[in-house]
Amino acid sequence: MIKNKLVKPFLKWAGGKRQLMDEIRKYVPKNFTTYYEPFLGGGAVFLELQPKHFVVNDINPELINVYQTTKNNVDLLIATLKTFKNESDSYYEIRELDRFPLFNTMSNIEKAARIIYLNKTCFNGLFRVNSQGQFNVPFGSYKNPDIINEITLRAVSRYLNENSGSFLNGDFADAVKEAKKGCFIYLDPPYDPVSDSSSFTGYTLDGFGKRQQTRLKAVCDDLDNRGCKFLVSNSSTDFIRDLYRDYKIERVQATRSINSVAAGRGKVDELLIRNYE
Repeated sequence: MIKNKLVKPFLKWAGGKRQLMDEIRKYVPKNFTTYYEPFLGGGAVFLELQPKHFVVNDINPELINVYQTTKNNVDLLIATLKTFKNESDSYYEIRELDRFPLFNTMSNIEKAARIIYLNKTCFNGLFRVNSQGQFNVPFGSYKNPDIINEITLRAVSRYLNENSGSFLNGDFADAVKEAKKGCFIYLDPPYDPVSDSSSFTGYTLDGFGKRQQTRLKAVCDDLDNRGCKFLVSNSSTDFIRDLYRDYKIERVQATRSINSVAAGRGKVDELLIRNYE
């Protein structure tokens, strides 16, 4: 299949895989039926591979709404984005919308445009919510943020409409229930923290600790038993290496930028784990 180079991620996302794509591409199976991605995030791998059949999922409902709106209403989405201004007062006014009942009356298009706008203009491109589930990242003060990447949005919309797939908003285990032999599953969970300062937990209200990592490993075992091929990204910790010791583990270097301690940024070891040659 000829891939469209204009199809690429249009959101900044914690743990995004754009800078690791060369390494990940080495381990993607040449042939598979349906592509599954239970932790979609910024969608770097999904939009790089551009599979013809896909099931993608994320626990963040705001994020899934962005993708669905890009597919179904890209013209209105772009038109709404054009009404936003890169100004501090405007930013905080739009950010605060989820504090009020009015938020529940907003259309999916308005909510999707809000998230894209906040993502492009907030500090560091973080998606982070507080204990009430409210977006709480400060204004980024960027000179010319790319709020409306119209070419990319239209290309992604076209790709999503020309191929067959589903967008799910739920638990990662439920997202792969229908996966069968011949499918390929890429799993990019919240990483096991390499230190106390590196844990990024504001993505959703639910944390992703050791219990969830262990549950994810059990899902991988089940996928392996079903004859599915899986590839997992995670941090290079003793816990993860021991957890997946029965599978093939490759160590790769990635650039990590989200860490409260400066020494924790820069090149760090990460793992790519798979159950096939």
